[in-house]
Amino acid sequence: MTYRPVIVPRPQATDWLLRWKDRDVIKVVTGLRRCGKSTALKLAQRALVESGVNERSIVSVDLERLGFAAPTTPQELYDYVVARISSPSCYVFIDEPQRVKGFERAVDALYAREDCDVYVTGSNSDLLSSELATLLTGRYVEFRLLPLSFAEYRGARAAFTDDADDTELLNRYLSLGGMPYASLLPAEDVPEYLDGVLNTVLVKDVATRHPRISMPVLRALLAFLADNVGNRFSLKTVAGTLTANGSKVSPTTVSEYLNALMECYLIFKANPYDAKGRRLLQQGGKYYLGDLGFRHLLLGRDGSDLGHRVENVVYLELLRRYHSVRVGRVGDLEIDFVAEREGRPHYYQVALSVLDEATLRRELRPLELLGDAYPKTLLTLDRIGATDHNGIEQRSLVDWLLK
Repeated sequence: MTYRPVIVPRPQATDWLLRWKDRDVIKVVTGLRRCGKSTALKLAQRALVESGVNERSIVSVDLERLGFAAPTTPQELYDYVVARISSPSCYVFIDEPQRVKGFERAVDALYAREDCDVYVTGSNSDLLSSELATLLTGRYVEFRLLPLSFAEYRGARAAFTDDADDTELLNRYLSLGGMPYASLLPAEDVPEYLDGVLNTVLVKDVATRHPRISMPVLRALLAFLADNVGNRFSLKTVAGTLTANGSKVSPTTVSEYLNALMECYLIFKANPYDAKGRRLLQQGGKYYLGDLGFRHLLLGRDGSDLGHRVENVVYLELLRRYHSVRVGRVGDLEIDFVAEREGRPHYYQVALSVLDEATLRRELRPLELLGDAYPKTLLTLDRIGATDHNGIEQRSLVDWLLK
């Protein structure tokens, strides 16, 4: 196997950044640490140059790489950027500005200048739920970047290795996840790398914001979630399980810890939804990992629970394609996902195989009960062509992921 340096393309993020180019809003890319936000900014800068923008019109500030020379106050950050503006129209890219306390004042001041088009990244969802959102209400747009999609992962692997079989690639993806750098590593090195990423997230994005949180308990909670991807459970159940395993916590504490994990994109929650009545429900949501590689790291096994791992991959892919993704209910039956864009739902059911007729009927039943004309799709690992079941489309998971 031959390895070559490669920058993994992120076409969805690049296209989004270019689509908002020169519009009077701050462009914000958020997402898990090491999921590719910095690369997305670099790719956007490259695309700008290829479109005819002069390189001198691009100001790129990587606070991490600047080290001790990095600005430490909003005024220093603002002055650092302004000193590098050399054209009447400048594109300013600031990577992880929250390293500077009060950074939002510098971002706002740059945004107010007529010669700056501003782009920033952040590793914590709270970036847009506190000072920045208050200061810039209605003046920013957000792109939530996830780890590599399977299509991007396949492209990354193809760029430096010959293992191009889609089934083998999917098996690796389902076990090791889609973190960009991890996609370029030998399988045996991925856990060590992901352990470093996880520790960095827990220290820099959780402990810094929530100093009273117990890191051992938080990691135990994350391991529980990794072992229960796609399962329904109550806060009381989680608290009881952790307490029985030596991490005594209350349901209230579990709720606080879950919010902290969601803030930094380690986990996502799919809220419950009455698909027939078109309304949100109070109980019955599910949690999914921001990257399946953390399951491999925390549990140390790959062969079990394939169905829920596939479900996790589908959930993340739907987040890339739709505005919202929920878990659906039709009476006592479950629809795996209700994905919505512009108020229009698309229903998804996920199964490993429906070659058995009884299994097929069971998976189709909740979709049939909906009785509406919105799109309905059944995704399986069965390698057969697209099939129609009275308006319900059956698709191969691999083909759908590579769509």
